[in-house]
Amino acid sequence: MAIIGTHTLIFTPDPAKDRAFLRDALGLAHVDAGDGWLIFAVPPAEMGVHPTAADARKQEVCFMTDNVEAEIARLSAKGARFTPVKDQGYGLVTRMTLPGGAELDLYEPKHPMAITPQ
Repeated sequence: MAIIGTHTLIFTPDPAKDRAFLRDALGLAHVDAGDGWLIFAVPPAEMGVHPTAADARKQEVCFMTDNVEAEIARLSAKGARFTPVKDQGYGLVTRMTLPGGAELDLYEPKHPMAITPQ
């Protein structure tokens, strides 16, 4: 037996809109698990473990990019909204709100990466 992958979840007020954004704007490959439930293939992933207070957010989904400003421009044209970019030391970070309301981070890492970008 072995861990064979990671399945992440995004919770959103409007799943249909956010599924369409992930499919059409990000171009993520997907399968239909039935009744419009799309399961997306995502780029290679890495996982960090961060300290937190007991009542703080427990998990987070972040997309990494090699040019955060260019990706903000590209995805804004497709309906995403962004907070101002902040340099957090480990990378340039913005909060992205998808058309259906889900929120994720988008960042340009400055840290050593555990994956080789495609």
